[in-house]
Amino acid sequence: MVGSEGIGKGLESQEAGSAAQALSAILQTHYLRYLIITSWAVGLIATVGLLHGLLWFAGTLAAGALRGVAEKRISRSQNAEAGWDRIFPIVGAVTTAAWAAAPLMAWFSDSLFGRELAIALLISGYVLVFAQLRSSPKQAIVISSPYGVAAAIIAVTLIGDPAFWPFLMLAPFTAASLFVLVTMTMLREERIRAFQEHQAHLIEELEAARDKANAANEAKSNFLGVISHELRTPMNGVLGAAQLLSATRLDGAQREYLAIIRNSGDNLLSLLNDILDMTKIEAGRMNFESIDIQLDDLHRRIVGPFEAQAEAKGLRFVSEFEGDTPAVVRGDPLRVCQVVQNLLSNAVKFTESGDIRFVTRSRRISERRVAFEFAVHDSGAGISEGDMDQLFQPFTQIDASSTRRFGGTGLGLTISRRLANIMGGDITVQSQVGSGSVFTFAVEGEVVCWEDEAAQADADSDSIEPDGMKVLVVEDHPVNRMILEAWMGSTGRRTTTAENGQEAVDIAQHQAFDLIIMDVNMPVMDGLTATRLIRAGGANAETPIVVLSASARNEDHEAGMAAGADAYLNKPIDFRSLAGLMTQAKGGRPALQQSVESEAA
Repeated sequence: MVGSEGIGKGLESQEAGSAAQALSAILQTHYLRYLIITSWAVGLIATVGLLHGLLWFAGTLAAGALRGVAEKRISRSQNAEAGWDRIFPIVGAVTTAAWAAAPLMAWFSDSLFGRELAIALLISGYVLVFAQLRSSPKQAIVISSPYGVAAAIIAVTLIGDPAFWPFLMLAPFTAASLFVLVTMTMLREERIRAFQEHQAHLIEELEAARDKANAANEAKSNFLGVISHELRTPMNGVLGAAQLLSATRLDGAQREYLAIIRNSGDNLLSLLNDILDMTKIEAGRMNFESIDIQLDDLHRRIVGPFEAQAEAKGLRFVSEFEGDTPAVVRGDPLRVCQVVQNLLSNAVKFTESGDIRFVTRSRRISERRVAFEFAVHDSGAGISEGDMDQLFQPFTQIDASSTRRFGGTGLGLTISRRLANIMGGDITVQSQVGSGSVFTFAVEGEVVCWEDEAAQADADSDSIEPDGMKVLVVEDHPVNRMILEAWMGSTGRRTTTAENGQEAVDIAQHQAFDLIIMDVNMPVMDGLTATRLIRAGGANAETPIVVLSASARNEDHEAGMAAGADAYLNKPIDFRSLAGLMTQAKGGRPALQQSVESEAA
């Protein structure tokens, strides 16, 4: 019997009644038939005796085994659905015939409870068939036909018996029950189908929204690239002029002020790079450097700008070291500076009187690990407990009124904490209204050496031995051209300039150069197109080319190299880096390329 061999194996898919799906459901639950067969056998043994009950049990098991063989063969065939659709009703009816023998055996037994058991088995047999095939009533009627034959035989035996008509009245009762079962099932599956269609529609809408979000994200990245270029170009003039000024005669105070200008400019560039990296932070793809850091240099870089700012506001700035401090550690100095300088910037901004105390605590974990705490103490107004929850929320400021005294986006502390978390650390705060605040950035680092083994060279020394190189400088911005020409002249290089890529291509056709410095974004012809044309042939086809651009994105670097450049230098120009590239360029393109590849590795 199909129903009793597969309770719960109904067809729950959208294409109800599919033969292949019915076969799959039956195969997955075929062990359930043994439980049903056993329960029927127990009832028969109690009614017709042990021998007859066991015979029925064995015969039904044999019929089920033969059916299982047929099901597995069909499931392995290439045309399982078509084949099963043809023989499914036949196989099901034959198996049901074995089951339908049970109510006949109970009816014709001498047991007092035989007739009641027979009626119960007939009704339950119908229910089992229609429960399995409730989504395919036509197949259920065919497969349950052996129960109809058994019921007809019983009815014939009751002709002339007072129980004849009551027995016949069971037919509409059973039919009504089966009708309700099938109808409720079809309504439920219709609701399921409607829900699935609605769900599919929602998925389409979500996919469309995702595509729009991706497009908006790409547009944002392009916008940030343009803004990066526009900001880096004037910064190149500021920092380039500062580097040129550092090579002139300066007294101690002037050199100190110049160092503050350069450090502040470097910090501004770091923040600009962080804006470009925000999308990477959000996507969890932020890359961090791991380089050797001289703690003395890092400390000077961190506190330099804020000592002057604090002095200008009449504040006392105190910097202290506590604990066993290593000389050199490995990490990302840009990210550490960004986090600590944001804390110092807030301290100076929100403190009207008193002092700012910056304490660097270090605790030796092992010979190769150290735990740092960069604590910034201020004597400002403090932060109430109610405002603490908003402190690290993006685009949120404690004073959000229209008359607030301090501007800003409210992103500084949010970005700083996220960067600290990525580095394996955290930022904590202790504050009390009227008593100031203490922000602490805690992070661990890898120790390179605990004691400084050699004195560091003067970072502001930019002297270079003259070498007489002929350099073509291609730059559309007049200030940048002037700075590059002045620096080249101070180092004994001979410089020819061009305002756009077309001029560079024309000049390169008639003059040979030792090096070409090529800006990217220019009018008339951009630098990448000019680089390709120069590489196509002529006197400078194998001249080293350094691409100079305000964009710091990796894809822009790759585009420059693909156009034929040998090195990529970001604006604002670091003349020490440029000097190193020019030294390698003396050996031609292979030497410059090898130097760039070794640094990348």
